[in-house]
Amino acid sequence: MKSLLIKAVKKYPLTAILIVITGYLSFFTPPETPLNQVRFIDKWTHLILYGTLTLVLWTEDRRTLPHRTDIRRTLCLYLGAVAMSGCIELLQAYCTTNRSGDWLDLAANAAGGLIGILLARIADRQYEKRKSRRTPNGSHSSRQDL
Repeated sequence: MKSLLIKAVKKYPLTAILIVITGYLSFFTPPETPLNQVRFIDKWTHLILYGTLTLVLWTEDRRTLPHRTDIRRTLCLYLGAVAMSGCIELLQAYCTTNRSGDWLDLAANAAGGLIGILLARIADRQYEKRKSRRTPNGSHSSRQDL
């Protein structure tokens, strides 16, 4: 079990860091700030946090397993992040006194995760297009070469 965890951290180091940060932020009591006056600031925070998490997760997965970019793999990565979010919301609801679980938080996390995956897929397609436009010697073709 320990070696499996070490392998995962070595394979996905940024994702591991973001999961630890997400866990910490999910269970500490945030201080009062002027940002608390922004409407739905907590939902925006969830959206950005899980969007970043899934974007980084997908990118690291693509880097370590470049041949595995099918839709099922992408769906598994997305559902893993949403499942983690659901577990955190349940733990907040039933195991803490300073936090509460919220279905809207879960929805914001899922939406953020979806945005992160979509951005990653778009960026990957752009990268693949650029890569396919390269000439065999590795340089870019341009209109001037014609």
